[in-house]
Amino acid sequence: MQFVISSQIRAGRGALGWSASHLAEEAGLSLRTIQTAEAEDGHKKIRKSSILAIQAALEAAGIEFIGTPEDGPGVRIRTSPPKP
Repeated sequence: MQFVISSQIRAGRGALGWSASHLAEEAGLSLRTIQTAEAEDGHKKIRKSSILAIQAALEAAGIEFIGTPEDGPGVRIRTSPPKP
C-alpha cells in the first residue's frame, strides 16, 4: 500500500478549500498532526494510522490520489461517487 505524501495532502486540502483545522476535524486528529503531516517529509514523523485517517477523510470528500510518491504524485477531484 502506498501512503500519500505531504504535497498530496496539501493539494487535496487546497482543492477542497478546507483549512487545516477542518481537515483535522474530519480526520479526527489534532491540528498539530495535520501541520506535521503537511510539512516537507513531516508525514514520516507521525503514525501511519494518522496518515491513513487523513487520506480517508480526503477521499471521502472526493479527492483521488494518483501516481506514486516517486513518480507523478498528485490529486484529482472525483466528480462522481466511487464504484463499489
